[in-house]
Amino acid sequence: MASLGYLEPLRATIPATKVEITVSCRNLLDRDTFSKSDPICVLYTQAIGNKEWREFGRTEVIDNTLNPDFVRKFILDYFFEERQNLRFDLRLEKPLVYVKASSLTTTTQHVQVCESVMMQFCGNKLDKKDFFGKSDPFLVFHRSNEDGTFTICHKTEVVKNTLNPVWQAFKIPVRALCNGDYDRAIKIEVYDWDRDGSHDFIGEFSTSYRELSRGQSQFNVYEVLNPKKKGKKKKYMNSGTVTLLSFLVDTEVTFLDYIKGGTQINFTVAIDFTASNGNPSQPTSLHYMSPYQLNAYGMALKAVGEIIQDYDSDKMFPALGFGAKLPPDGRVSHEFALNGNPQNPYCHGIDGVMEAYYQSLKSVHLYGPTNFSPVINHVARYASSVKDGSQYFVLLIITDGVISDMAQTKESIVNASSLPMSIIIVGVGPAEFDAMVELDGDEIRISSRGRFAERDIVQFVPFRDYIDRSGNHILSMARLAKDVLAEIPDQFLSYMRTRGIKPSPAPPPYTPPGQPLQTQI
Repeated sequence: MASLGYLEPLRATIPATKVEITVSCRNLLDRDTFSKSDPICVLYTQAIGNKEWREFGRTEVIDNTLNPDFVRKFILDYFFEERQNLRFDLRLEKPLVYVKASSLTTTTQHVQVCESVMMQFCGNKLDKKDFFGKSDPFLVFHRSNEDGTFTICHKTEVVKNTLNPVWQAFKIPVRALCNGDYDRAIKIEVYDWDRDGSHDFIGEFSTSYRELSRGQSQFNVYEVLNPKKKGKKKKYMNSGTVTLLSFLVDTEVTFLDYIKGGTQINFTVAIDFTASNGNPSQPTSLHYMSPYQLNAYGMALKAVGEIIQDYDSDKMFPALGFGAKLPPDGRVSHEFALNGNPQNPYCHGIDGVMEAYYQSLKSVHLYGPTNFSPVINHVARYASSVKDGSQYFVLLIITDGVISDMAQTKESIVNASSLPMSIIIVGVGPAEFDAMVELDGDEIRISSRGRFAERDIVQFVPFRDYIDRSGNHILSMARLAKDVLAEIPDQFLSYMRTRGIKPSPAPPPYTPPGQPLQTQI
């Protein structure tokens, strides 16, 4: 028996959220002479920041039909922080040609991969292995693989000096335990712990998720068998028994469950218009409006906004500026509407936000100082009015310099940490952003006047860390979006869980009247 080494708690990694895509087509072009076509659908994906298409998978071939409903599904990992482009090609297997469809319909289902199970076991009359004591037993769980091998997926703690251990209840993802196959064999080994790592094998038994799901019963009392002992001793019965004491399924809801239930992500952008950015008419300015490429503010805005906008049904986004003198009287404002309408600062889509940003550069006078608290409080006022889980607010602040109102900003963040809200800060330019790291709160939870933030709601990144050296701005933007948005789902879930808010049931799939959505291939 191979040594298990020193016993370490084993944590099964929960896989990424997965989605299942089903493909149907209608009114394919018939390419066969004496019968109908034999279509197949091929799915292609793109890597982040890459235009190259790579085949992900293909459906089965369905013979003699112009209206295929493919059975084979495509299961993909879903990432909130990435734009995941997909391409569906329809082909005829013989001869291999591309065909056109009047319509191609895809149905996307969330694959529940975060279902976990809580289990507890006890042992009875296990073999004595220690010379001066009893045994120090622990359990090792193995999931069977397609090729007949086994992969370790969990270890219990050691219960010292007993032949009748009761192990603590533990939680494990169902996929880690059986990969979603309820009848797949699960092998459980029983060991006696030794300090030097040469743990003594007591015995083993096999079961399955389906058997375990019966819960505490006579079906879940297992004889622990040692094959070597059984081969040597004619009267050998077993090396004790292990009994399942409890079995409880716990389905962990995901970010996608809330989105499917109708939760809206409200996106607000706030842009730094302080004088330290430089004159927008000069190429050295961070706000320089080049006719050939986006400036750093534009790239950060598009990178984040173009992903978040897909989670907002009306695509109307408040766009604010701070640190500028406004016409006509030159008063300094730290919370002004980029579109010039303080009663209605909403812009249509990210393109509308970009247009308002460029128009503001032509009309306002860059000034200062750099105050964050007014725009944070602006979004917090809206977030405080909707706490039922139907809406969540994300504020993107793009800035170039050292913050001027640190104390007020920390207080605003602490207050906002109890609201359905997250804050993304992107630093542009060469300045030092030490103060922003403090606001991020990853190392030390941010506090103000003795109060600590209820949650970590701030993510800060300097844009310069994501600029591609070859000048590929698409890759730079993709890298930035991936990093700054990666924490949003966890921040979102932490709010919902602490408030006990469950996702609403998903509405039935929308079927447009008449013909399905027309998608030319």
